Amino acid sequence: MTGWTPSGSGPPRQRTFYRGDGSPIPVSYEALRSAAESAMSDAATAFVGGGAGGGSTLSENRAAFDRWELVPRVLRDVADRDLGVEAFDRAVAAPVMVAPIGAQSVIHESAETAVASAAAALDIPFALSTASSTPMEAVAERLGSTPKVFQLYTASDERLTANLVDRAEAAGYDAIMVTVDMPLRGWIEQELEAGAFPPADGHGLANYLGDPVFRSALEAPPEEDMDAAIEHYLSVASDPSMTWETIEAIVGMTELPVLVKGVLHPDDAMRATQVADGLVVSNHGGRSLDGSTAALTALPEIAKTVDDGLVVFDSGIRRGTDVLKALALGADLVMIGRPYVYGLALAGETGVREVFSNILAELDIALAQTGRPSIDELDRSMLRRTE
Repeated sequence: MTGWTPSGSGPPRQRTFYRGDGSPIPVSYEALRSAAESAMSDAATAFVGGGAGGGSTLSENRAAFDRWELVPRVLRDVADRDLGVEAFDRAVAAPVMVAPIGAQSVIHESAETAVASAAAALDIPFALSTASSTPMEAVAERLGSTPKVFQLYTASDERLTANLVDRAEAAGYDAIMVTVDMPLRGWIEQELEAGAFPPADGHGLANYLGDPVFRSALEAPPEEDMDAAIEHYLSVASDPSMTWETIEAIVGMTELPVLVKGVLHPDDAMRATQVADGLVVSNHGGRSLDGSTAALTALPEIAKTVDDGLVVFDSGIRRGTDVLKALALGADLVMIGRPYVYGLALAGETGVREVFSNILAELDIALAQTGRPSIDELDRSMLRRTE
């Protein structure tokens, strides 16, 4: 099947299905996940689908979308529609972004290379995890001029953090996205029961193994003693002592805009925009703290609080109508995570492209059905809260 175009993408996409062209992946998210989990290893299934604790936040992320109804307006001219927005100082084809998900080699051998190729083909921004299976420089080269963000896990070794930032800037990334909502890894029961954490098996270490600061702390290079390199990664890859002063230090390390990822409280949102250039409303896809606030529940108050700075939404997006709701509640960009990973598992780059093409086609159709010809016209008035 073909991809999509940023204007009027929905009906042409529908017609490819009606003509019987088929698709290598299921259309519905539920069928997509089921098929992907059948194809993935137990370790990959736990890593991608697992939520913290009993999974209540994972479930609540979805339930929060059901509490907002779309209220269509009719008899408006929606013959010409435009999904385009401005992001990272340039025009992009749609208000969606590839969420940073690490260790993608445990999912598919082509890993982030395939995802980057799909993002470049569709002209949508891409966020790369620090814990990627492909070096940041190689991913940047594959993306070309496509907007790209480096998601940073601050290391307990400040020199390593600084060098990762320097490398991202040198490689041409457009922003740094600092994750702050997981000072310690979440208690993810599926991973614990599977006895699997991909980086502990060597997945997702590419940005570390090739880093001169990381390598300088090893007695032997990773090529000679991978077990020791993995142990060093596990000891330095996160920094539970990080504070707002850490964010200020990172801002001082780079000329790039800095976004704070993992914000759920309006006071933290206000502080984030005071010290950095924007924020990501996120609960880490329900993988950090079970029982925490759903990301969509937190979004409206945060969007109302923030006067300046980019507001990105993350956690729970599954369909085009979810994107529409998040944008109407105040997000500037919406990140999509698990759906594209399941597409990757089933069909590599093609699967990722198909997932995004379907979501964007549905977004285009939903834009028309609600009587809005462009993303700029979305606002809270098109929603009704049901409880």
